[in-house]
Amino acid sequence: MTTPLPSWPPRRTDRRTTAPYVAVPRESADPARTGRRWVRRRARGMTAEAAAAALDIARFDARQNSRFEDSALDERGRAELGEWERIARLLAEAAPGTVYDPDTDDVVRAELAADAAVAAAREAELREAMRIAARADELQALRELGALDQAEPREGDEAIRDELTRRAGGYVQDDLDTWLARALATHRGHYQDPTAREAAAGLLTPPVLAHAALLTELLRLVPDTGVHELAFAARLAATEPEAAGDLAAALTRARPDR
Repeated sequence: MTTPLPSWPPRRTDRRTTAPYVAVPRESADPARTGRRWVRRRARGMTAEAAAAALDIARFDARQNSRFEDSALDERGRAELGEWERIARLLAEAAPGTVYDPDTDDVVRAELAADAAVAAAREAELREAMRIAARADELQALRELGALDQAEPREGDEAIRDELTRRAGGYVQDDLDTWLARALATHRGHYQDPTAREAAAGLLTPPVLAHAALLTELLRLVPDTGVHELAFAARLAATEPEAAGDLAAALTRARPDR
């Protein structure tokens, strides 16, 4: 039994990934950060004298380890020694009787703020990945029902186009491109906003933009024509996007209101 071909004619692009989800990179382990945090936990409550003693021990350990090539290259060990030196210096410059508290350490607080910002950005990235995946599933279901043209474009659908193309192993989704071009030309959905139409110029491929531009001028030229009657514009834009763009520009210049 032969497998039926997809209903939309595929064209190959340079995209090769086929995973059905949007991957979010994981944070890699940082030995130096682990070492600094370990030192801070040990140093909590230490006086200047105790920190100086701990620093002496850390220096001794570093000298001992330096005799072994692998240990000499230990990133965590170097970070721990550097942190003991910083904390000992901090306490030596502080008022007598001061004990170390990571919660009031400006360096630690700055690192925590930076970590929070990174975590927030990662969370936003994950939410966006989930939104893209859900919207891609929705549009895929509509196309399988033959109802894609009934969908109203939303902000961010340009990224959905890329996601569906990626899922298809790099094959351009002609029906999706046609849907976007028609929506852009007729100002459907979020393309009613001029700002969204301007942004689309940097988010969509040249064939889609050329198709939309040509449709716009043809619909102005023959207002009573429906976009479905102008299917040739999609074929021209797909095969000769530069020529389609040039034709749209020529029609624009030929308008009597210009």
